[in-house]
Amino acid sequence: RGMDDFARRFFGTREGDWGVRTYDLDEVVATLNAVHPYDWRSFLQQRVYEPSADGAPLGGITRSGYRLDYAETPNSALAASMKVAKNHNYSWSLGMVVDREGKITGVTWGGPAFKARPTVGQTIVAVGEKAYGEEALKSAITAAKNGTAPIALTVKRGDSVRAVPLSWKGGLRYPRLTKTGSGRGALDILLEPK
Repeated sequence: RGMDDFARRFFGTREGDWGVRTYDLDEVVATLNAVHPYDWRSFLQQRVYEPSADGAPLGGITRSGYRLDYAETPNSALAASMKVAKNHNYSWSLGMVVDREGKITGVTWGGPAFKARPTVGQTIVAVGEKAYGEEALKSAITAAKNGTAPIALTVKRGDSVRAVPLSWKGGLRYPRLTKTGSGRGALDILLEPK
């Protein structure tokens, strides 16, 4: 029994109905217990509602024979997602998402952009001495890697223009899962085509 069994019970309740259906924690716990009895309430409380100083809980991923790594290029799924969304996701480096015109559409809590205080809705008009462009921003992120100078952005909202120095020295970073073991683990089984 696994996630597919849960999904069939939880989501397959009204065949052909694509409307919105609300739910609460009690319903999730009851459905999980119908699939496999366990203390799901405590599990979800700890994993979903309580912040962790240790970052994301990766135990299930590592027990499935994978580890979380970062690379300077996005994996195929993330690249496809950015193409469809028409944005550039720098969540794991600068801590922000920028659309193709340079408009900031998301800022990650606690990340470099959050600390430097550019806000959603502002548009990046320059990176250092260059007009904003995806390559200009990527080049600045790469050039700042292990350096001392912040990444210099100029942002604009309406008639207001201001400089935003971003402190980030880690270069371009995109998450990916790397297989560490052989054979099929729980994650492989969950993600294989049905």
